Amino acid sequence: MPYAPLGDAEIYYEEIGDGPPLLLVSGLGGTASYWEPNIAALARHHRVILHDHRGTGRSTRWEGNYSVELLASDLAGLLGHLNLFGAALVGHSTGGAIGQVLAARMPERVGRLMLYASWAKLCPQMRQCMEVRQQLLRHGGAAAYHRASPLFLYPPRYLCESWPAIEQEIAANAAHGPTATILEARLRAVVDFDGADYLPRITAPTRILVAQDDFLTPPVASEFLAERIRGAKLHVLAYGGHAASRTMSGEFNAAVLDFLAASV
Repeated sequence: MPYAPLGDAEIYYEEIGDGPPLLLVSGLGGTASYWEPNIAALARHHRVILHDHRGTGRSTRWEGNYSVELLASDLAGLLGHLNLFGAALVGHSTGGAIGQVLAARMPERVGRLMLYASWAKLCPQMRQCMEVRQQLLRHGGAAAYHRASPLFLYPPRYLCESWPAIEQEIAANAAHGPTATILEARLRAVVDFDGADYLPRITAPTRILVAQDDFLTPPVASEFLAERIRGAKLHVLAYGGHAASRTMSGEFNAAVLDFLAASV
């Protein structure tokens, strides 16, 4: 299994397909497996690169103070390991925040940027959601945190119709997920992040994608991004929740490929 050594951590990564490089950067959960419904369609046209964030999955279970900037530095280290420049980046939620930092600080690394269900500054809705998740973790432990996570990710209809698979997902996350201390540190990194100053520095062609019914990072957060990144275009899906790449994978994949093929 391939790993990128970063000194104090090793980052697990995967590469699937051939063509222009496409980074899929997952959200707070941090694992490459989040993108399973999308890999086959995207890898028919691109060299898809995925990784497990520091602290998650098969990467080093690092105990320490997390920040979005630290996770962006890890991704920069992976790109250096692969000698990649000008890659397209699709970042989900926290992965979008990572993309903002990387595109602003290292524009030579990011050729195109899609910020999906992401944010730069917590709106009151997102702040309330994150505070609830923090309280669940502190008072109920990791099991309670994972049990509640689908409520923030999926629309009610999808959750009801897909419950057996989601219940298996909850059990797997509880059994194999990070420690409670890593989870709390990663939550704190999200709450503490303020990316507003990065946005005017982003020069890569940028598409903002969000579902109208995203409960965790509502469209107002994406509107903030679109207003402050020069030339960014906003694409709002009618349905899909915070995890539209999973709930509406066909429509999501088409939106990504359309953006990557666009002339600007």
